[in-house]
Amino acid sequence: MPGNPSARARLSATGPRAQDPAHSRTPSPAPAVGPVRTCIGCRERDLRSVLLRLVLVHDARSENARVVVDERKALPGRGAWVHPTTACLDLAVRRRAVPRALRVTVPLDLTQVRQHLESIDR
Repeated sequence: MPGNPSARARLSATGPRAQDPAHSRTPSPAPAVGPVRTCIGCRERDLRSVLLRLVLVHDARSENARVVVDERKALPGRGAWVHPTTACLDLAVRRRAVPRALRVTVPLDLTQVRQHLESIDR
């Protein structure tokens, strides 16, 4: 049986994975072109070009840090990605995902981010 290709073909179609419709033999659709990131609000994966990058910026004058939208996606430091909708931002706030993604323990002020999202919607 190991040398018989027809026997191998018959056996490969009888396993639990072959009968599961989730494991079809058709190829999956073409992957998205470009880097993919996960939204911290809705936890869905999307293209990097679709999402907004949030970065923690430390003020030189004070000890406070603020969250800003990195429009060019090039600021240094750790970033968090969110869809450009207030719904995803609200989910991220409710889940306390922004401080966790930016790895800080203090609550963050997201008013600048919310103002940016509202200006996009207009």
